[in-house]
Amino acid sequence: MTFTDQLAAAWQKNNSLLCVGLDPDPAKFPAHLKGRDDAIFAFCQEIVDATADLVCSFKPQIAYFAARRAEDQLEALIAHIHDRHPGIPVILDAKRGDIGSTAEQYAVEAFDRFQADAVTVNPYMGRDSVDPYLAYPDKGVILLCRTSNPGGSDLQFLDVGGEKLYERVARLAAEQWNSSGQISLVVGATFPTEIARVRDIVGDLPLLVPGIGAQGGDIEATVNAGKTAKTTGLMINSSRAILYAGRDEDFATAARQVALETRNTINRYR
Repeated sequence: MTFTDQLAAAWQKNNSLLCVGLDPDPAKFPAHLKGRDDAIFAFCQEIVDATADLVCSFKPQIAYFAARRAEDQLEALIAHIHDRHPGIPVILDAKRGDIGSTAEQYAVEAFDRFQADAVTVNPYMGRDSVDPYLAYPDKGVILLCRTSNPGGSDLQFLDVGGEKLYERVARLAAEQWNSSGQISLVVGATFPTEIARVRDIVGDLPLLVPGIGAQGGDIEATVNAGKTAKTTGLMINSSRAILYAGRDEDFATAARQVALETRNTINRYR
């Protein structure tokens, strides 16, 4: 099953556009996990098991694992999601971007080593830096387009032949680059006007939307700007607000409650 097929099935099965980002910071873990060799895996596993029926995808951020030499725990976590919660796609948030020969190795890392269903990619080196990921016909390739950080405007709002650079990326992705049919785009919830503009350009392509929760993006504005005619089309990501909703041994229960509230709030505006 392709990434987009899995995503469409998860949207329907769980009635959810919520993506839970897995950004494990051991400094914020409950006391009973601190000092364990597998603390990162244990923390994320409990979050995943508590929220899997409420989400359309999970998004582990590779830097939080690699910085602590925990890539083996990332592999184990993705394997756990596939085994215990089949059908929920896993997006490896890596934001890779390099020339073709190096991009080929990053694709091997994401899809062969970690067995991710999709990976985030920086497209600003052009088509040949994206093609190696598209060589995996069933895997998702999620291109940075209009990012949620304030500094994204430094480059993404530059005029290129009468349109903004982020608009050019969206157009290229939808009209020329999407050879596998598995391209999606990242558009931040902090910019609902740009979400609507990207939706106009790309039709029903899925959009990964970070920026609600801790970053302050407005859920109602995000859903209204980005939903498709079928009221799907979005992976609305929340990380810290869900992961660290509780700091005690019942942290996963607290995470589930926030995830449930977030999913239901999203659905209120669909």
